Amino acid sequence: MLMRRQDAGLLVVDIQDKLLPAVHDAAGLLARSLWLTGVARDHELPIVFSEQYPKGLGGTAAELREAAPQALTVDKLHFSCVDADCLPTALTEKKQIIVCGMEAHVCVLQTVLGLLARGKQVFVVADAISSRKPQDIELAIARMRAAGAVIVSREMVLFELLEKSGGEHFKQMSQRYLLGEQP
Repeated sequence: MLMRRQDAGLLVVDIQDKLLPAVHDAAGLLARSLWLTGVARDHELPIVFSEQYPKGLGGTAAELREAAPQALTVDKLHFSCVDADCLPTALTEKKQIIVCGMEAHVCVLQTVLGLLARGKQVFVVADAISSRKPQDIELAIARMRAAGAVIVSREMVLFELLEKSGGEHFKQMSQRYLLGEQP
């Protein structure tokens, strides 16, 4: 199955100020998540930022909020966004949910499993998730794949949402996201 612009939304799980420095390759995760958020914004996908206990862990990284000022932000205490029942209709009405964020083996994993249980097609962006330990990322990816999530890269997201080359939109997206050094 391919991701389709009209069917998809982006869920950015818990990339928060106080927790971000603790994860593996924090700067890379933030850069790659910014790239992905920009792709979703430029394709006019609904974007949702979740925050795990923001009072204690801080809010979503400012760079992400600035990259997608129209995004909705939801807070939760459950690790799973689904169990927290916090996801807005703008996202839940979509049949395809693209997921990135942290921690891969906790909030991302539990949210993905919940979305799958609700019949969603879930695409986990492997190069835009992280945890404190690399082994936990690997285990989370294996478990999400086994449960039915589709594991993708950021460029897969970009090209599947584009669908074809040519035209002004393709040219703009290519210049913005493919030229020069990418995160």
